[in-house]
Amino acid sequence: MDLSFLPALPPAFGQTFLVGALLLAGLLGGELARRAFGLPRIVGYALAGILLGPQASGVLGPGALGNARVLIDLSLGLVVFELGHRLDYAWLKRNRWLFAAAIAESVFCFWAIHGALLAFGFAPLLAASAAAIGTATSPAVVLLVAHELRSAGQVTERMLLFTAVNSVFAYLVLTLLLPFLHLEREMDWSHAVLHPAYLLGGSVLAGVVASLALLALARWVGKREDRQFILLVAVVVLAVGAARNLNLSVVVTLITLGLLARNLDARHVLLPLRFGYGGQLFFVILFVLTGASLQFAPLAEVGLAVAAFIAARFAGKALALLAFGRLSGMGAANAGLLSVALLPMSGMAVVMVLDTAALYPEFGGKLAGVVMSAVALLTLLGPVATQFALKRAGEADPAAAGS
Repeated sequence: MDLSFLPALPPAFGQTFLVGALLLAGLLGGELARRAFGLPRIVGYALAGILLGPQASGVLGPGALGNARVLIDLSLGLVVFELGHRLDYAWLKRNRWLFAAAIAESVFCFWAIHGALLAFGFAPLLAASAAAIGTATSPAVVLLVAHELRSAGQVTERMLLFTAVNSVFAYLVLTLLLPFLHLEREMDWSHAVLHPAYLLGGSVLAGVVASLALLALARWVGKREDRQFILLVAVVVLAVGAARNLNLSVVVTLITLGLLARNLDARHVLLPLRFGYGGQLFFVILFVLTGASLQFAPLAEVGLAVAAFIAARFAGKALALLAFGRLSGMGAANAGLLSVALLPMSGMAVVMVLDTAALYPEFGGKLAGVVMSAVALLTLLGPVATQFALKRAGEADPAAAGS
């Protein structure tokens, strides 16, 4: 009997099946986390990824995040663009202490983590790289928790502003550390200098070009929500693709695009940003894949260092916000809640580790030990902290908070 038409056993499922499985698992995990435990849906997405990943069932292999890098970049691109679009230059100009507080939050956090890791015997360059990555709050977590709670107010707006600033700061510092990393690996000095210059300058230039194109096309298509939605997604996807193909930073390119799209829009040709349900698909995939990439095994070896990393990270942010809060118009109570809201680390930190490891695998492996362990904890605890802070500040919509 000829049964050659039957599939091989076990069947090999392709990427299309995998994406569907990720979405379904994320949806079920998110709803279970929300309805059964009152947790942010993001926690459920990440837990679904853990169950699908090599730590549990093994449906997603160890290289799942790297293999799905296009989806990760698109997801982060949409989030980071929206974050950049929320940066209002006029607000910072009116309240100069606010910008000083945002910079201080990043600087204090960096040096607190750096000092803590040096105390645990980490090499200075490794400690500095981990501190740079640790400075960044997860844009996806804070945006999605804020959207889920439909929160609005001082803590919410500053949380989003400070996340945008510390994300740029993290990439900037990590890029400025590249010459030392190149030289430590005995690369030519010209490579050590030109590579970071190209990375930063090219990323900003790509964002400028994309923003000018977006505004010109938005003026041409008119203020129709359906057309502008397609236009926004198209420009973001093109910017992500250009950044990847040109070996530039997706995050710097997209934050520049979002920032300039808002602040150069003198004629207000862009409608208020709404990525809606289409964007949610990418966000679910992002957190399921991030969950699948989490590593809990190294915690046994570097547990104390990770605890110091997380404690120093929180202390640095809290100290800066308490010191500059009143000067920028924020009371001590809200400054403390803002420190809690800025705790999450997630996909962006993972991507920064992957990018560093792609250049120097040995160094990237050492970096991943402490950073990925911290991400493993803060991917699950960070969204809960942000939800708590926004609710405690009284900025969550009661109807959304209970849904």
